[in-house]
Amino acid sequence: MTVVTAPVGPTRLLDTSGTADVVGLDAHLARWGALPDLRPAALLDVVDQSGLRGHGGAWFPVGIKWRAVARSGRSKPVVVANGAEGEPGSGKDRFLLHHSPHLVLDGASVAARAVGANRVVVHVTPGSVSGIEQALADRTRQGLDTCAFEIVVAPDRFLAGQESAAVATINGKNPGIPTFIGIRTIRDQGVAGRPTLVQNVETLAHVALIARFGPQWFRSVGTDESAGTALVTVTGRWDAPRIVEVPLGSTLGNALGIDAEAARSIQGVLLGGYGGGWVPTSTAMSMPFTEEAARSHGSSIGAGVAILLPSGVCPIAECARVVRYMEGEGAGQCGPCVNGLDLLATSMEHLAYRPRSLHGGLAALPTLCGLVEGRGACRHPDGVARFVRTAIEVFADHANLHLSRGPCQTGQPFLAVPGRSSGGSR
Repeated sequence: MTVVTAPVGPTRLLDTSGTADVVGLDAHLARWGALPDLRPAALLDVVDQSGLRGHGGAWFPVGIKWRAVARSGRSKPVVVANGAEGEPGSGKDRFLLHHSPHLVLDGASVAARAVGANRVVVHVTPGSVSGIEQALADRTRQGLDTCAFEIVVAPDRFLAGQESAAVATINGKNPGIPTFIGIRTIRDQGVAGRPTLVQNVETLAHVALIARFGPQWFRSVGTDESAGTALVTVTGRWDAPRIVEVPLGSTLGNALGIDAEAARSIQGVLLGGYGGGWVPTSTAMSMPFTEEAARSHGSSIGAGVAILLPSGVCPIAECARVVRYMEGEGAGQCGPCVNGLDLLATSMEHLAYRPRSLHGGLAALPTLCGLVEGRGACRHPDGVARFVRTAIEVFADHANLHLSRGPCQTGQPFLAVPGRSSGGSR
């Protein structure tokens, strides 16, 4: 029997132990050993006790979610390993699927056993398909899994990873578009009308280690409310985006090695991606890195994104580009997306490029945000409104310079904005 050692300290999912770029099945089993043969009730207890929360953006307690699916009782549940990752600022899920596919698939297998599912759908972008196909073939040869796995390709949309949008893609109806759920939730009636557990792939990778090493090991890092670590895609600290593993409750300043001198060159920090919110640099570097702390500052750590906006770029122009992109990525199912986001994007473009055309000045923008918040069929309009509200707070001085002196001479864009699927232009 192989004895495996639990990782010590905050490096867990990024622990490569000197292996090659892609951790194949043999190397995976040599490093982590086989999954323990735990009964479903024991697995539910272990996940509950770990305090693990979903790392896909909502940070909902995983144990509560699993129990809701397990007790649905209508028919066999389905588990969805969600690696769609539509957020332009994030790369952690693609990294895990490429580098450590068996941790993700182990976690999905554990989830299926815990909730009584006999079908697992791996929902990923096209670039991850071949690697997952190879990993599943290797697992089949060794007979590792008792449930059936399949792969469904996610469309290239910001909203593709949203829970109901993922289910719509798998069901072959309006792929990548969130749906009106009504009285019954996805947990009650999702893929093929069956109870469905949609879980982010990073969350499942954590599950794979919790099942092996137990809840107390997982809680040895982090806080009581936010146990464990989080993968964070960091842009602006190095020449290219980099994925780091941050102990929850620690600070970004420590994790990224940013002291007071280095922080002076950062105008503000976007946490949680384009559905998250801007935070002043000093706050972002010193606050505990937890969802609770981020929300207390009007933001979110979301799916693990930290973008450090450097000095020398116009934050208003950058934000205007993002809001127009987000408007184009809306589902087009309700008034806030169809009309509200377009008006919000146009107003941000006025502030960025034609500030004298912004009727009502900066005060107009929070009013427009209020017209879309809490009114959409999904949370997409809320995320855009939060992005705008926090931008005009953190960059208020810069925005007022636009109003008094005119727009900046914008240079090379900094924030990643994929090609728009619709929407206007500046």
